[in-house]
Amino acid sequence: MNKMMKPGLDPVTFEVLKNSFISSVDQMAERMLRTCYSFVIYNRDFSNGLHDSDGNCVAQGNQDIAVHVGTLHFTCKDVIRAFEGNMLPGDVYAINDPYAGGTHFSDVRLIRPIFDEDHLIGFSQSNGHWSDLGGSVPGSFDVAAREMFREGMRITPIRLFHGGRFCADVANMIAANTRDPQSIIGDIHSQAQATQVAEVDLLRLVKKYGRSQVMQGMQEVQDYVERAVRQRIAALPDGSWETVDYIDRDPAGSEGMIPIRIKMTIKGDSIHYDFAGSHPTIGSIYNSAPGATFSAVVAGMKTFFPDLPLNSGFYRMIEVIAPKNSVVSAEWPVAVTGFLMPFEKIMNAIFEMWSKIIPERAIACAFNLEYLLAGGRDARKEDKPIFMFYEWLPGGWGGRNGKDGADVTTAAFGTGLMSQPNEGNERVNPTHTVEFQILRDSAGPGKWRGGTGVQKTSVLLKSENAVMSYICDRERAVVWGVEGGLPSMPHGLSIKQAGSDEEIWLGSVFSDYPVQTGDQFARPTAGGGGFGDPLERDPAKVVEDVIDDYVSIERAALDYGVVIRAIDPDLCQYEVDTEATEALRAEIRSKRKDWARMDPEEVSRLYKAGELGKLDVLRRHAVILDWETGEALEKTTAQFRESFEKRTVAHWA
Repeated sequence: MNKMMKPGLDPVTFEVLKNSFISSVDQMAERMLRTCYSFVIYNRDFSNGLHDSDGNCVAQGNQDIAVHVGTLHFTCKDVIRAFEGNMLPGDVYAINDPYAGGTHFSDVRLIRPIFDEDHLIGFSQSNGHWSDLGGSVPGSFDVAAREMFREGMRITPIRLFHGGRFCADVANMIAANTRDPQSIIGDIHSQAQATQVAEVDLLRLVKKYGRSQVMQGMQEVQDYVERAVRQRIAALPDGSWETVDYIDRDPAGSEGMIPIRIKMTIKGDSIHYDFAGSHPTIGSIYNSAPGATFSAVVAGMKTFFPDLPLNSGFYRMIEVIAPKNSVVSAEWPVAVTGFLMPFEKIMNAIFEMWSKIIPERAIACAFNLEYLLAGGRDARKEDKPIFMFYEWLPGGWGGRNGKDGADVTTAAFGTGLMSQPNEGNERVNPTHTVEFQILRDSAGPGKWRGGTGVQKTSVLLKSENAVMSYICDRERAVVWGVEGGLPSMPHGLSIKQAGSDEEIWLGSVFSDYPVQTGDQFARPTAGGGGFGDPLERDPAKVVEDVIDDYVSIERAALDYGVVIRAIDPDLCQYEVDTEATEALRAEIRSKRKDWARMDPEEVSRLYKAGELGKLDVLRRHAVILDWETGEALEKTTAQFRESFEKRTVAHWA
């Protein structure tokens, strides 16, 4: 078979071209970082790609975010279908269509055909997250939207540059339908310039090596990745693995989590992912179109092949089957802007299955990405311009086989993202950060604990007509542990309105909530799930975590069964009471299975009476409550307990 033939280029030329293609894409990123207008793109919510003349991905950058890795080729191919036979040197096309293989409307891709003389040799693509695409709320994330018409502008393939001439009328029409038109126009030019960087570099390679060798190199780097992945899969045992993860809820439906079921089958040198049994689409933006689901599969699987470059060769042995009109295969016009919620569930489910196959890379569940968006008028300035506050936070990754999870790290959804600097946000938005620190006890306990999350509290400064939206999950489908490890903690946002000391729990899913000057809003991010039985953790490591303020003395006893005495906290002097620790661990071992099966209504009563804390409810009793009222959620708890029994209780000695 031709695509599996040995490379025709000599090894040196092949290696030079392979790395040159990746370097070209990395240079695109550098151009964007230096020329972009929006704070969102500056914090690396973007990706770039180089494609062959058929639209297949040849190379992506070293820091491109995971969510885009499996979608760029889809949108490139859609542009080819729209303009094939009608492309000119200097053309640049735009598309953001999630139903054509993209992610969500905010991710706008600019695609440039690259010609050597009159011969089309490839495409360069720049994808940036625009801070606003219109729609019903600032930031274009309306969790109550059931159809795309409230989400913002859908851009099917259009020309923004025609033969090198900027189509200002088209660009201005798009920008005029957003809340930040100046930044949109600036980012269009930034992304267009990034695509030109790759064009110049590819033509430099053509001049040096010749057109035929460069085009052959573009095919052979894909074949190389395909051969490498097929060889590794073929070396693994054939078989099937299944798991399920959940979205918290359907805001338009009844109580109960939304299952995403995956069955992975390895046969020979190919791999098949089947989502049969996953829930139908739900009445919010937390649905995924097929392209984003494919990308989640690729991103999750690629985590276990970190040494290989990523291009379309990686995709050739993967088959994804997803039921139409399911939460992982939404079709027009179902709302999909919040696709990142099913996306990260798919990634973590794939982490879990691959952890069984390659246990030396095993990892527990990572925290869920969250977005806080606020918009209104910035009253600090005389002309009161519209402001767009759009922020995400780092959190903890899951504990690993032989290692604790990564602390305060950007989400699995996009490890290339930067943690946004407070000073930058405060400069461009009327907000002030009053607290931003590692969150004690956020890490899921385990023999190898999860990474830690953070707590951030901010106050809204002088503003008018401001509203807030929060896009998150894992308030109920809480970050889980594996191999006996314990869960982390629920996500959610609380607010203290100006002049009030009362804290209002708003949870993880709301949009268009009115806020005013002086309102203070706080949110934690979860840590990662624990790996292995926390009663097997070395007490000395628990003491280290107490010294680092990652774990409190109280939870060291409750979660790890380690009794610690503080000698001099100012000098970080603590000691383990060995005899008391042995006795406490024996007591926990004898009781914890019964704790995990306690009547949820009794757990609810104890929580409302103040006799149990939120972490006790989760980690000891595996109960999910309405965290505002304290009422037990019957169906959600049953689903969470099924997961807890399988991933945690079944592994306790």
